[in-house]
Amino acid sequence: MTPATFRTRRSMVFGTAALALSTVCLVPAFAAEPGAAYFSGKTIKIIVPNPAGGTSDILARILAPKMAEALSATVVVENKAGATGNLGSDFVAKSAPDGLTILLNDIGSLAIAPSVFPSLPFDPVKDFAPVGLVAYSPHILAANPALPVKDAKELIALAKSKPNSINFAISGTGGANHLAGIDFAMRTGIVWTYIPYKGGSQAINDVMAGQADVLFNGMVATYPMVKGGKLKALAISSAKRFPAAPEIPTVAESAGLPGFETGSFQGIVAPANTPAPVVATLHGTIEKILATPDMQKRLQDLGAESRPGSSADFGNFIKVEKARWAKVVKESGAKFE
Repeated sequence: MTPATFRTRRSMVFGTAALALSTVCLVPAFAAEPGAAYFSGKTIKIIVPNPAGGTSDILARILAPKMAEALSATVVVENKAGATGNLGSDFVAKSAPDGLTILLNDIGSLAIAPSVFPSLPFDPVKDFAPVGLVAYSPHILAANPALPVKDAKELIALAKSKPNSINFAISGTGGANHLAGIDFAMRTGIVWTYIPYKGGSQAINDVMAGQADVLFNGMVATYPMVKGGKLKALAISSAKRFPAAPEIPTVAESAGLPGFETGSFQGIVAPANTPAPVVATLHGTIEKILATPDMQKRLQDLGAESRPGSSADFGNFIKVEKARWAKVVKESGAKFE
């Protein structure tokens, strides 16, 4: 199954409201799912394994108050950054399987990790119970406005004329946007220098400031900077032009790379052995929240597609992503030290 298997039922975009460093919500229940009584009065922790301000963090803070309302629970968003997301992911993998500690993460990063970190303390397939794939936002290939290129084709030409002269910012070694850069470079025959940061927001800031030249990063966190003129969009990594940004050509058309599709596939998982009824309640609650007109309205300006499907579909998707990126790592010969 490819990413396209998750059919898009609705286009949604993430709002840019100011983000607090933590979110705590306690509100009355509405339209509770069957089994929601289990969560009533309890505290649910949504662990985001990245710093505040990135795509996972934005999505978690939009979902938290709605989940609290639906489940009559206190919902806390907690950032546990470190080791390219592996610190927070491992924390959830080793948490009690009761549905009260869940992970919201870029599934690309989660699935990539086993191929990048040989001593990874968790397995993304065996150690988590899939809840649901929440949303997809393509990567934007964006550059500092001063970089003398206007599209991906010109970027490739510049990189070939000056090997290793372009600094490519990444949110962390071995993350989804790092592998997107590796795949792009491998398929175009270019060489550039990767500059790691502690999260996507730091990488974006340094490209805007001219400390790095270019990056692939999720549209949710990146497109507002493009619209504000602080970054220059060269291409978008969706399979076809994205409805929220139809003016940006795809990587496939701009760089001549048929089938190139990467992005932030944001999803929620719980610790393995979480009871099926608990997983089903979380899944049904999140699906219902994402379908509301209020959520669709709030998520409209940044550009992400909801990718609804069953928890089983999501579990299969993680397996496919794990195999997909293992192939890229092997073929590229990339080292992650």
